[in-house]
Amino acid sequence: MTDKTIKRKHYLLFIAGGLSVILFLLLSKKTIQYTSSNESCNSCHVHPHAETTWKLSVHNNTPSGVSVKCVDCHLPPEEQTARFLTRKAYHGFHDLYVYMTKDADEIDWAAKRSTEAAKRFVYEDGCLKCHTNLFPSTLNEQGCQQHLKYVRNPEKSSCLQCHHNVGHDRGEVNLIAADEASGPKEIYKELTKVTQFKTFEEKLPGTAVSFKMIAIPGGQFKMGSPANEPFRGTDEGPVREVLVDNFWMGEIEVSWDEYLAFFTATGSQGRKEAVEIDEETDGVSGATPPWGAPDQGWGKGTRPAITMSHHAAETYCRWLTQETGRKYRLPTEAEWEYAARGGTNTAYFFEGSPKDYEADGFLKKLFGSNQEVINKYVVSQLNSPNRTQEPGMVEANPFGLKNMLGNVAEFCLDFYDPKVYRKYPGGVVKNPRGPRSGMEHVVRGGSFRNSPKDLRVARRDFTRTDAWLVTDPQIPKSIWWYSDSKSVGFRVVCEYDAETINQ
Repeated sequence: MTDKTIKRKHYLLFIAGGLSVILFLLLSKKTIQYTSSNESCNSCHVHPHAETTWKLSVHNNTPSGVSVKCVDCHLPPEEQTARFLTRKAYHGFHDLYVYMTKDADEIDWAAKRSTEAAKRFVYEDGCLKCHTNLFPSTLNEQGCQQHLKYVRNPEKSSCLQCHHNVGHDRGEVNLIAADEASGPKEIYKELTKVTQFKTFEEKLPGTAVSFKMIAIPGGQFKMGSPANEPFRGTDEGPVREVLVDNFWMGEIEVSWDEYLAFFTATGSQGRKEAVEIDEETDGVSGATPPWGAPDQGWGKGTRPAITMSHHAAETYCRWLTQETGRKYRLPTEAEWEYAARGGTNTAYFFEGSPKDYEADGFLKKLFGSNQEVINKYVVSQLNSPNRTQEPGMVEANPFGLKNMLGNVAEFCLDFYDPKVYRKYPGGVVKNPRGPRSGMEHVVRGGSFRNSPKDLRVARRDFTRTDAWLVTDPQIPKSIWWYSDSKSVGFRVVCEYDAETINQ
């Protein structure tokens, strides 16, 4: 074979190889273009309302008629070729897998609509590619402040925190309208008569709202946790002997039904953050309307009311006092722990050690921990990691109180002090109160987000006001609603004294 023939074959092979590469690239480009179309995305996406909610959103229904595509938000920009292709492959195979193996009706869509979940499949590079000017002339003062905060510290902020609903319309409805849509109910005309210290049902005149107040007989108990309790915090000791008087406590955490009665009666229709209380004329000034869906789309009714601030919870108690003539307030930390223990003196008011339930070892992480007992009494990360539940899901503690542990954490009256137990006087401490001033308030009980170690009766926590208001677009921040806290609510107590009886 001559050199000329060899060269011709090499030349033909080169041409054939080049044409194959070009054909492959063309086909690959067409494949990428098709799989980047809305039609392709919708063909295997199992979310039942993805396309319709996108069509209703401001990213599609725009004044200019320019509509973004799915990939503009849910993939990095194409200019980032390697990242674009790898993330495209990941999301594509993930969606196809879910489409082939999952039942769409069994997926927790509410959890996937949360801001935390959305951050996993929304890329801010795409936001910034389109929105090149973060300070347009149409941006209001509040928006300027938030965008300036984002520019200065993008790691601690996110477009999604304020603009979660622009890609897909979430169909959020008015807080009161949603409540009224449930239909007419019996309206109570008279207050409940309380003639002795026993459990009673509080009925609010002029509303269909009632709730059970459990009589908690006073007594002495050991407050805090012993040094050998698993997962004990340093602020849980030393253990103190504490004596509390009789009081009533709500059987369940304040529900949306209860809180909406307060909101309907006192809520400000404007955006003024009023804090004044005029008992003689206007009564208690209530909360302004929330900016989003305060129940996070999980449902109202008897589910615990969430996203309101400690100030809002205290204002609710003042309103309840005014409406009933009985003195309602948040529980002190001592009252809360006494009620939660229900006469027990262990890590929980039911049997079992935190180590029994916490998956903290290799074998437990591999095979799971024993959850049967704790799931009977507690809404937690084990049985409801993404949302609150109605109180009927769990059994009550020995005092007849539900969800003292889990579901949502609960505000206490006291300001938080990590060393407060050391500051109490010696001997038996009667009706102790924490400091009367401070930066943050005590939070007790843990929530649906917590694992067993953080659901112990003695475990102490506190509010984080600044962190829970990061994405609030108002200036100044709302005193009524937390924009970034979904797992804290509250429970009320009613003081027992001579004036309470025979009302």
